[in-house]
Amino acid sequence: MTPMDQVTIRQIIYRILMVSLVAVVVGTAASLAAIGFVDAIQWLNDRLLISPYARIQAEDRHWLVVAATIAVPAVGGLLVGLIVRWLIKEGRGLAPPDAILAVQTRRKAPTIRSGLASTLASLVSLGSGASVGQYGPLVYLGTLFGTMVGRLRLRLPHQRSIAIGCGVAAAISTAFNAPIAGLVFAHEVILRHYSLRAFAPVTVAAATGYVIANVIFERPPLFRVQFGGVEHSYEFLFFALEGVICAGLAWVFMRLLSLSGKLAARTPVPVWLKPAVAGLVLGLVALQVPEVLGIGQETLRFAIIEDAFAIHELALIIVAKLALTALCVGFGFVGGVFSPALLVGILFGAFYGLIVPFVAPFPHSGVVVYAICGMMALASSVIGAPLTTILIVFELTRSYDLTIAAMVAVVFSNLVSYRAVGRSLFDVQLKARGFDLSLGRDRAILQNHRVVHYLHADYTTARAGESVGAVRHTLVANGRAEAVLVDQSDVYQGMVHLQDLVEADPEAPVESIAHATGVVFHEDTSVWESMEMLRGFLGEAVPLLDRQSRVLGVVPEEAVIRAYLEIIHELRREENEAA
Repeated sequence: MTPMDQVTIRQIIYRILMVSLVAVVVGTAASLAAIGFVDAIQWLNDRLLISPYARIQAEDRHWLVVAATIAVPAVGGLLVGLIVRWLIKEGRGLAPPDAILAVQTRRKAPTIRSGLASTLASLVSLGSGASVGQYGPLVYLGTLFGTMVGRLRLRLPHQRSIAIGCGVAAAISTAFNAPIAGLVFAHEVILRHYSLRAFAPVTVAAATGYVIANVIFERPPLFRVQFGGVEHSYEFLFFALEGVICAGLAWVFMRLLSLSGKLAARTPVPVWLKPAVAGLVLGLVALQVPEVLGIGQETLRFAIIEDAFAIHELALIIVAKLALTALCVGFGFVGGVFSPALLVGILFGAFYGLIVPFVAPFPHSGVVVYAICGMMALASSVIGAPLTTILIVFELTRSYDLTIAAMVAVVFSNLVSYRAVGRSLFDVQLKARGFDLSLGRDRAILQNHRVVHYLHADYTTARAGESVGAVRHTLVANGRAEAVLVDQSDVYQGMVHLQDLVEADPEAPVESIAHATGVVFHEDTSVWESMEMLRGFLGEAVPLLDRQSRVLGVVPEEAVIRAYLEIIHELRREENEAA
């Protein structure tokens, strides 16, 4: 064995051991933090009379419950607005799209201070009863630990993205008691690829989260279901139709979120005060529909009980929850949309299960299967994770029949929603920030790399007023075939080619034969855009201009091609290499 082989073996052993350690450490930290976060929310909900249990315990103090219902969300919104205003540099809560950007672009992640402040803001939001979700903050909490480990000098390839994937997988595994779903969610939503290099540590982290939550702390599952099986084959047509309707409901949900954000932008109230306004409206509505408060886990569990809600009650809660969630998110409460999507989905599924016998008077298998199908069909369309939601059903219920039914609804829901709104709400939000993953992961990343990083300062300049003969002499002396024409302020005027100078009058001003039009790059031109612009290009290099059209340098055609190949090669290594 050569010394080179020995070095390679030592490197492989080091990477395996270190990646395993990263997975266990990040998985443990994310899992414990997720448990603490969820328990803190429950503690606040109980103390602030938000949870149904606390409200029942205080039902003999009616006016105290009324006062808390109105005041707690409003005061919580005020605190959230102040936290976001003064402690979060980005001026908004951090969410799964930020985790996706951190992995896909390798740009500098938000600071740890911003991440902790965002977690605090989401804790206050959820603790005070805001109609937002807890899973989005948990995803970013896992991202925060992954980012911290990613900054260590461990000499691991793609260290930050793998560590973030580990944190996210552990957080989801802990939250749902579903390690396989946590593993798939990290790959399906955050990493956007499968490779053994990432798959192995993310699997270890997801298993670590499950062991801590289910074995050590014995956390209860999200819900318990008793289901005997799908009794009639024709019901699968009902499941498919339910999926299609849920896709439409997901579109309505995402549209409401967008409209609420636009309404908030036009509302003449200081930004830091807007969450308090939403909290006040939420509290007033909750006096009549208390189910809109908070995460709504109790409502979710009741939805799968036969006759727990009447049809009109389900319809009212669905409409109120959709509207209030959009209001809370749009006006600045910090939290996710996965929990509200689960709740609205399961309520709609129960509603659908109750009206099916009136529309199609045939025997059916009960409300439970329709409720679960609706929950997963709607949630998968919103977060863009069909495999994850199918696996959540299987891991929580251990029911093969229920999983198959949910799979049919999820497939049809995603087929429709993908064409209506895109892969997910996260992708819509990223597109609004200029990062369009619907174009393909390669193109999105190429569009995020700026060609200015490949700028060359070694080029020949010709100034307006110089003679053709002088410029020709300069080009020959420098061994170049073209010069960049600028005025006295270095403002770009065009390109001058040696072949045009040969036949021109040596005494003529050089600007008389310059090409004023042609390809130029700017500081924000991406590698993808530069490749598109170089179609049909003939020349040595392309000038790069600043906002005032001053020449900063040139980018050779070879540099653009090299940048493209380097980025694509690195992506392929990340996706396919095992170690």
